[in-house]
Amino acid sequence: MSVYALTPLAKADIFEIWSYIAEGSEKAADRVEQAIYDECAFVAEAPMRGHSRSDLTSRSLRFWTLTRYPNYTVVYRPGTSPLQVVAVLHGKRNLRRVLKERQ
Repeated sequence: MSVYALTPLAKADIFEIWSYIAEGSEKAADRVEQAIYDECAFVAEAPMRGHSRSDLTSRSLRFWTLTRYPNYTVVYRPGTSPLQVVAVLHGKRNLRRVLKERQ
C-alpha cells in the first residue's frame, strides 16, 4: 500500500482545482480529483519516479505531471515517510513563485 500525506496547502490546492472545474461539471471535477489522489499514491510507491526542477527551487522536491491531466503537477518531498505532497498545481501558475511562498 502506498502511503502519502497532503499538507494543508496541498489539500487547499485540490479543493480549489475541484471548485474551479465543478463550475462547469461536478463529474469532471470528481474525475480530476480522483486522478490526483491516484497519482499521489503512484508516486508514493516509488518516490523517485518524479523529477527535480532546479530551475524552480533549490529544495529537494520532486514533480510529477498527472498522466491523464497533464496540466496538473504534484509536488512532493521524496525523502519523507509518509510521502509528503506539498502542492498540486496547474501548469499555468507561476510555480517558482508559489513554491517560494510555501517555504
